[in-house]
Order: sequence, then structure tokens, then C-alpha cells
Amino acid sequence: MSEPPDLESLRLLVSVGELGSLGRAARAAGIAQPSASKRVAVLERRLGLPLLQRTPRGSALTPEGKMVADWAVQVLDAADELMRGVTALRERRRAELRVAASMTVAEYLVPRWLGEFQSRQPEVQVGLTVANSAEVARLVGEGDLELGFVEGPGVPPGLESRVVGQDRLVVVVAPGHPWTRRRRALTPAELAATPLAVREAGSGTRETLARALYGHPAAPPRLELGSNAAVKGAVSAGVAPAVLSAYAVESEVAAGRLIEIPVDGIGLGRWLRAVWRRGRHLTGPAADLLSIASRPA
Repeated sequence: MSEPPDLESLRLLVSVGELGSLGRAARAAGIAQPSASKRVAVLERRLGLPLLQRTPRGSALTPEGKMVADWAVQVLDAADELMRGVTALRERRRAELRVAASMTVAEYLVPRWLGEFQSRQPEVQVGLTVANSAEVARLVGEGDLELGFVEGPGVPPGLESRVVGQDRLVVVVAPGHPWTRRRRALTPAELAATPLAVREAGSGTRETLARALYGHPAAPPRLELGSNAAVKGAVSAGVAPAVLSAYAVESEVAAGRLIEIPVDGIGLGRWLRAVWRRGRHLTGPAADLLSIASRPA
């Protein structure tokens, strides 16, 4: 039996199918196209199957490649679940304070909060789980974690909450996108009718956008991706516009790598909240971290 393929090669193959070309998949993965081509060639030799065919519009998956990519999605999901489980077990063994945060909060706010917390209480081990807002709410609601931070438009049922910050969503496109030449702002109807690169179901960002565009006929997503970084990669590759947290795209917009497009007649602001199980009184390290997070930046 041949040696199983490595996970990164499988991720690249799945990305080719999602983005429609090897070049776009390489850019989204942050590698050079020759490296991506070599990686796919090694995968083809290892599996003994042709996976890509070159067309005038780019690289497309062969029928065998499509089947392998479908199986690869299952393998990658299982691998991600394995690592989440291992991480949870490791953190549960070591941590005295277990918290969870949605991706935007975890990437752009939690590091500052934890830095201050650890300077005050260096003896406390903190275990942080990063997930989308729906998963954070589930973990906190089931009592697995003491405290969570979410970015959805409302308070999840069964939880107490406290506002710890504000955020706004922004529409971003790659430089050269036709929207960059517009002389007027987008309307909500135009935004809703555009196939976007979006976060996965359960993401607070996606839920906020869906509520903001409620009542406008919505086009199916062009891509559904599991992280802010993946969505930004798709936008940079010119696959589709996206709506993301201003925190997530601040540096790219400042550097001109992404362009923010104004939208009229729609509210894209949202509150960031700390959540904990209803009826649970936070004490000790959890209460201290909540106090730090609740202070203005």
C-alpha cells in the first residue's frame, strides 16, 4: 500500500477546486505557483492518478481529481477535529482558566487582555479555545468553559453577557476590482446580489451580515471558508469581494493590498460580548479576565 498523502497537499488540491486555478490556490496558501505545481505533481505520482488538467482558463480538476478532493475534505475535517480534540485535552489538563473566543476577538483583542492578565497572575495557566461564535456559545452553555467572547449580533440563549467592545464590518475587494472605480457607494441590494467569499455557518461575521441584509434577495456565496485569513486570501486572489471585521483587514487596507468599498443604507456595526452560563457567578481568574476585557482600550 502506498504512503498516504500529506495534509497540506490535500488542502492545496481542495483549494484548486474551490478557487478554479492552481495560481489562485497557491496565492491563497501563501506559496509560489511553481512550488504548488510541484506539490500537486508529487501527489499525482503518489496516488497514481491524474488530478489536474490545464485549460485556457486555468487549472481544473480532472474527474479523478474531483473525487479525490471530495474525499480529501473529509480527511481534512477529521484531522482538524483530531487536533481540536488533542488541544482541548492538553489545555484541560494544564489550564486553571478555560476560555473560548470567536476568531476575530481571539486574533485582535484577546492577546492584549491575556497579556495584562498574565502580568498580574503569572501563576494561572490559561487555556484558550478559538472557534466561531456559535461554537463558543455551545461550549460555554454546556459548562465546558467558564468564559467566552463572541461577535454575533445578539446574546446567545441561556447565557449572560457583557459588552466588551465594538466592531464594524467592511466590504473589501482586491485592487483593480470594478467596484474600486465606482463613484457612489454600494446599495444593500447590490451587495446582497453579489456572490461573496464568506465565513462558515455559525460565524458571527456571517450572521451579522445576514441580519443586516435581511429582506434583500441574496446570491449564493462564491466561497465559504473557515477563517478570516482564508477569506482575505480569496479576496486578494480576485475570487470575490468579502465582508469582514475592520480589525481583520486593517493592515491590508492601510497597505493598499485590499480596498474598502463604502455601503449606504445599512448598519454593519456590532457589539463584541463576553458570555458565561446563565446563573453562574464568575469568581477568581474568570472574573479578573472579564474585568480587564470590559475596560475601554
